[in-house]
Amino acid sequence: MNHTPSVVLAGGGTAGHISPLLATAEALLIAHPDARITVLGSHGGLEERIVPAAGFDLRLIPKAAFPRRPDLDALRFPVRLRSAVRTTRQLLREVDADAVVGFGGFVSPPALLAARRAGVPIVVHEGNAMPGMATKLGARLTDHVATTFRATDLPHATRTGMPLRQQITSVDRAALRPEALAHYGLDGDRPTVLVTGGSLGAKSINDAFAGAVGDLRAAGIQVLHITGRGKEFDPGPGAPGDPAYVVVPYADRMELAYAVADLVVTRAGGNMVCEVGSLGLPAVFVPLPHGNGEQRLNAADAVEAGAAVLVPDDEFTAQWIAANLPDLVRDTDRLAAMSEAAAGQGHQHAAAALVAIIDDAIGERAHGVR
Repeated sequence: MNHTPSVVLAGGGTAGHISPLLATAEALLIAHPDARITVLGSHGGLEERIVPAAGFDLRLIPKAAFPRRPDLDALRFPVRLRSAVRTTRQLLREVDADAVVGFGGFVSPPALLAARRAGVPIVVHEGNAMPGMATKLGARLTDHVATTFRATDLPHATRTGMPLRQQITSVDRAALRPEALAHYGLDGDRPTVLVTGGSLGAKSINDAFAGAVGDLRAAGIQVLHITGRGKEFDPGPGAPGDPAYVVVPYADRMELAYAVADLVVTRAGGNMVCEVGSLGLPAVFVPLPHGNGEQRLNAADAVEAGAAVLVPDDEFTAQWIAANLPDLVRDTDRLAAMSEAAAGQGHQHAAAALVAIIDDAIGERAHGVR
């Protein structure tokens, strides 16, 4: 590539879309330090806070959520979609876009359609084992398709893995652990469970742990619990000498949370599965029970490798935690074996691999290849 690229990255709503987008943005700047990067999002998503905080240019377009039911929103959808596509085409002209990369979410379809109409190369990345509607659309519009998991079936796909931010892939957990323990007020001599339901939290996981606080304290297990904003609960002070149970709504520095963890209990969103794998962290995955079962598929490789345990959401109760978690987190031999298996799932080079696909798409356009 002999010029400075202008790349538009489209994705938002949850960290599952935003995290790989930001990881790709960082990798683009490593490959092309003068690149112009524009992030497309919509009002109300996490991108409104996270993307500017990461130092990237965020542009918001009208939300055009694909209707799930034949209701009033379904009737309004075509008008909203046209408005979002029109706004995005104007933006593509403004930034002189060389490529549009879709990561899923409501913002991706209008971005991909606008790129197709404007003749701008398209790249799509699917972060879940089961592709969503946005990526299925993108795979019909381009040959430049990247996937994360073995199970994903999309035409023209190259398995790159999940783009992960350098603050995750480069973290030295052992070196960071003293700072992380002090940050959260935890004891370095106690086994520690990290609980997170993802960027938005998970009520069923929160409720199960809220009911198991006493059992975990009695077993000598300390917990760092990231509940999601507005989902916090009071675990109570405990008795003198009890292990800590720390509740926080959100972790801006997730690497600190990972540094204290001996075991992670979490949903099985694609980004979370890949992050804990790259860090060699043993996990208990509790897949989201709704949707089309993609979270169970996301976790399948890690569970098969012995890196994780999978528990259905309706079986993950305070009673399950009390009966199983203390023995698991105190079994250092088993955790070591799970950690070794998890590290084998690594995605450390995925962001660079996706940048190479973006470069190919731009290069083909420059040479008149369609």
